[in-house]
Formats: sequence, C-alpha cells, structure tokens
Amino acid sequence: MRINQNQIQENNKTSIKTLEEQFNYTSNTLNNKGVDVNAIIKKLQNLQIAIPSWALGAGGTRFGRFSFFGEPKNLEQKIEDIGILNALTHSAGAVSLHIPWDIPEDYNGIKTLANSLNIKFDAVNSNTFQDQNNAALSYKFGSLSNTSKDIRQQAIQHNIDVINIGKKLGSKSLTVWLADGASFPGQNNFQTALINTENSLKEIYATLPKDWKMLIEYKPFEPNFYSTVIQDWGTSFMLATACGDKAYSLVDLGHHLPNCNIEQIVSTLMYKGKLGGFHFNDSKYGDDDLTVGSIKPYTLFLIFNELVYGMENNPNNPDLEWMIDASHNLKDPLEDLLQSLEAIQEAFAKALLIDQNKLKNAQLNNDIVTCQEILHDAYRTDVRPLVAKARLNLGGAINPIETYRALNVRNQLIKERGKYSIATGL
Repeated sequence: MRINQNQIQENNKTSIKTLEEQFNYTSNTLNNKGVDVNAIIKKLQNLQIAIPSWALGAGGTRFGRFSFFGEPKNLEQKIEDIGILNALTHSAGAVSLHIPWDIPEDYNGIKTLANSLNIKFDAVNSNTFQDQNNAALSYKFGSLSNTSKDIRQQAIQHNIDVINIGKKLGSKSLTVWLADGASFPGQNNFQTALINTENSLKEIYATLPKDWKMLIEYKPFEPNFYSTVIQDWGTSFMLATACGDKAYSLVDLGHHLPNCNIEQIVSTLMYKGKLGGFHFNDSKYGDDDLTVGSIKPYTLFLIFNELVYGMENNPNNPDLEWMIDASHNLKDPLEDLLQSLEAIQEAFAKALLIDQNKLKNAQLNNDIVTCQEILHDAYRTDVRPLVAKARLNLGGAINPIETYRALNVRNQLIKERGKYSIATGL
C-alpha cells in the first residue's frame, strides 16, 4: 500500500485554516521575542529519523506477544510501511536493517523500492545476541567476549558480513550491541571479557571502509542480570577510543539505570567528539519499549538542549545518526512510530527556542532562577504548529495519525497481507 500526495492534500483541507491561525499566532509571538521562526522550520524540515526494520511489527515480552494484524512479513513490506510513515511525515526517510533478520534477497530490487519511496539505508545492525539457524557455534555464554577463540571469530565474521551487506545497500555505519555478560558472580573474569571484546571490536573495525563509522552501544543489564560487558557510556567510549577515529559511542535512551543523567552523558560525548548516534524511546523502569516522550518528555527536551548545543559548538563531533528503537507491544506499530516522530520533532523545536547566549550569561552570573526560566519558557511553548507547518511545507500531513486513520491504512494492510501475518525477526 502507498499513500499518494492527493490523499494527503485532500485530508489536509479540513485542518489547513486552523493550522494557519495557530501558526500565525505562534510565529508572531516568537518573532516578537527575537526568534527566527523560519530557521527553526528549516531545521525541522531537514531532520530525518531512521526507522528500524524490526519496529514495524508488534513486539512482545517474555510472557506473550499480541499481534496488531497485517504485519509486514518480508523486508519489502517493511520498507513499504516506512514509505507510509515518510509520506505522512517526510521525516522518516531512512531504514536501519537488522541482520540476519532482514537480509535482502534481491539487492537491486530492494534499493529500487526504497528509492521510489525516498528512503535511504541507515546503519546496519549485527546480531550476536541469539544463535542463528545453522550456526556452528552458540553464543549462550557470549560472542565477542567469549572465552572461546572460535566463537569470538564466528561473531567477528558475522559483523564483517553485515558490513558487506551494508556496502551493497549504501549504508555508512555498523551498530554493535552486545548481550555479552554474566548472570552470576564469578561466572566471568571481568578483565578477560573486556579484553576479548576490545580485541574483537578492533578486528571488525579494521575491515571498515574509509567512509564508515562503527557505533558501539551500551546497556546496564539484560539479558544478563549480574554484569554486562559494555554496561555504560564510559566503557563504550573507552572501546571506541581504543578502536580508532571512526568508532563512536551510541546512546540509547532506554539503556540507562533509573534517574541517570543522560543529558550530561550526551554533552560529554559530544565535547570529546565521540557521540555517533542516538536511539530514541522511553521507559519507566528499564529497557526501551515505550513511545518517545510518553513518560519523560522534559528529560527528552533537556537531552535535545545538549544535542543542539553540541551540534553548534562541537565541530569535532560527526553528524549524528538518529533512530527510533522501541518495541510496540500494545499499539499499532505505525501509529506508535508516528507519535514518536512527532515527539522528537517537538523536543527538537523547543530546544531550538532556547536563547543560548542569554542562558550562557545567566550561567556565568550564577543566576539559577533565570537559567530555569529560560528553559521553562522554551519547554512550555506549544511548538506543534511549527512542526505541522514544517510537514506541510514538505507535502506531509498536518495531522499524521488522523490522516492514517482516515485513510484506513491498517485495514488496507490486513486486506493485502492477511490478518495473521507476522513480521520477520520477532
């Protein structure tokens, strides 16, 4: 299924007058404060968020999985779903593939399909956290950190294979996330596990094309519940530094212990030029299964404040790779992703409203009250008209979810694919 421009324009007719009124009011208010609204609109229009190939189907927990029906049962259908998101928002113009869940069978065909939907191929993601069909060796006790050289070599080769797949598609980065760790004290020697991981990553890094990046993700726990080899940003940073200039840390919002100051981590990594990518999601307790901004929207705003500052003041840091990484356990995955895309754009827009010079002066004078007022003024501003205007300028929907439902997309997908189709890799 595809959504065409005429369908979106027809649906926009009922909202265009209201948007114009809201945008004019917001724009005039901000212009009176000295805000360059046009500059913000342009930056919103340029923001592109990659959609992971594994996020188009219903997720699940250890206790059960409940389908939303009409799920994409192959890579082609997943890219078509991202095409729907991109047609509605014009901010989802990239797909991040998970290997081996989504290895293309016809590379030229996949690239042609993606190109027809204005979708590029973002980072490719390796998988050594589960055993694959016909694999000679098991990752039960680790992959890149394993005590067995043969198992480590199998995991290294998998990552090299993933790089080669990405090269065929036009990707420019490899994301490595490891489940390696221990569930019991004494199970692993911490230093041996870390040394094995570092050496394995260096072997993978040595095969990277010159214009590629390696993104090293971290997570404090799960699936192992005593230790994780790459458990925090410091370990990721250390490993990235050991590998070389093309290796960076990747921050996933859900991969932190409760109350962790993620915005400070972002600031530090950007200052050191080692923040390579960002995975958006939200959580209350642990992991990353919830819609972006659904639990801690103010934290998301504070993170974007640091991202905006870093993008302006840390030229040593590369352009960031943005991706949504969530498991859609209860909602229609496409609706959930639409909500996440909007939350990201809103947080970005609010952060762009912050007068960084005024904030800097208040900080230098230790005027804590003014610092807080500056942040709160930006956060409390309703930027939805700006986000909607940016979408409209690009030909997107003023209200993406309303349009999605008005066009009866999910039922159309069920008709095309069948009610009980299940997304690959889940």
